[in-house]
Amino acid sequence: MNAQANLLIVDDDASVRSMLTEYLGGHGYAVRQAGDGNSMRQAIDDALPDLILLDLRLPGEDGLTLARFLRERYDVGIIMVTASSDIVDRVVGLEMGADDYIAKPFDPRELLARIKSVMRRMQARESAPAAATPEPQTAAANGRQRFGRCEIDMAARRMFDLATEGQEVAITAMEYDLIRVFLANPNRVLSRDQLLMHTRNREWEPFDRSIDIRIGRLRRKVEADPDAEPRSIRTVRNAGYMYVP
Repeated sequence: MNAQANLLIVDDDASVRSMLTEYLGGHGYAVRQAGDGNSMRQAIDDALPDLILLDLRLPGEDGLTLARFLRERYDVGIIMVTASSDIVDRVVGLEMGADDYIAKPFDPRELLARIKSVMRRMQARESAPAAATPEPQTAAANGRQRFGRCEIDMAARRMFDLATEGQEVAITAMEYDLIRVFLANPNRVLSRDQLLMHTRNREWEPFDRSIDIRIGRLRRKVEADPDAEPRSIRTVRNAGYMYVP
């Protein structure tokens, strides 16, 4: 598996890049390096990696901005590398679309284990039957579908607010993935594990609030009264969330 996995290390510290390149290369990975966002984009244009180790603190565009850029455009694994132990940084990194995170200083063996874990989850999703990644089972699967007070253009991945005469509402890649999964499973309770596996290729962990944060933001866009009485995306206590058409 390792020999076929291509990694991209994005870190402004040349010594860290060199150390990780040597260590991960010694474990069979093909490793490339980038020192900032511009170099990362160039490396991706040359060849899309399987997984990116993305430092949070970078000159110019920071890791969170780059994670959002990556998740909106590419199906690639992302491990956020941060020098901060602050849980807020970790939650925001996961919210932006990272598959996992690791805090500096770290043991390279732990990083290797996390890389293998993310790669296994990605490969399991790719090899799973089509039914494991649900798609809306309607004739309008690639057309427009109602979702709360909004209408979703599935093909264009755009959302329009019917309450404001069709004004477009910006949605992120993860919000679109959540909508897609909910549309495929109406009136069915979906756990946080299921939602994360279908949208971010990873399992839910205790204290991980990324799904709850995303659901809250999506509710504010599609619900008439998101705080007092959400009707379309309902919370099922101790179970997860359910989409009610």
